[in-house]
Amino acid sequence: MIIDAHQHFWNPARADYPWMAADELTPIRRAFGPADLAPLLQANGIDATIVVQCRSALEETEEFLRIAHETPSVIGVVGWANLTDGALGDTLQRLRGLPGGDKLVGIRHQVHDEADPDWLLREDVQRGLTAVFAHDLTYDLLVRSRELPAAIATAQAFPQARFVLDHAAKPPIADGGSSEWFDRMRAFGACGNVWCKISGLATEAVWNDWDAERLFPFVAHAASCFGEGRLIFGSDWPVCLLAGSYGEIKGALEACLVKLGPEVRDKAFGVNAAQAYQLAIAR
Repeated sequence: MIIDAHQHFWNPARADYPWMAADELTPIRRAFGPADLAPLLQANGIDATIVVQCRSALEETEEFLRIAHETPSVIGVVGWANLTDGALGDTLQRLRGLPGGDKLVGIRHQVHDEADPDWLLREDVQRGLTAVFAHDLTYDLLVRSRELPAAIATAQAFPQARFVLDHAAKPPIADGGSSEWFDRMRAFGACGNVWCKISGLATEAVWNDWDAERLFPFVAHAASCFGEGRLIFGSDWPVCLLAGSYGEIKGALEACLVKLGPEVRDKAFGVNAAQAYQLAIAR
């Protein structure tokens, strides 16, 4: 099974997405739903997807579970829930009981938007993560280089838990990279309970001037840090449309992964995601 482990749905006419306010995001400031994605999956040989949180609202998580219940190609939902809520365990139990609740595989928060780079280390957040892992859910880490030390410490604090690093921590590709990103990724890769998504890289490059060759050093470094068993493919559709079509993004990432070896590519396009999220196909 070929899995796109990172895609989104949204409708700005029905909800507020603060991160979408910038003028340069106008091309994607419209509704994107399952009907828009379906032909792209078929054209690109994708069997299934994981839909990922876009805003900090339980209503969105509930909507994604409903979509997953109604859409066979959506095999997992990484939703949002308030980690600082003392009743988080009850909330997760309720979500699991909704139609599509069996497809809730993870929780995510926009950590890189928090003012405090050590937000993940707050006592109330760590208590919330304990509840997430008690429900056998994976936690997606949306961080940049600034927050990587706290993310590393968090992964070390929960050695039996599963973490997925989104977008390879958003390396500054447009600026040629940074030693900070390279060094901190190496330290993070030493945490054996963390998987790394090779996703969202084209939009960290110059949107109208990138190719697989320029993405490759960052994919190769992630591979050297995490190994072939912990790399995961994600399109980051429809955010990726700012830099290229679904097919262009998938093709570039596939070219990078194949260059590292066919087995690296094969695992990143399915098996690794199934393990990181404990998808039913892996059981």
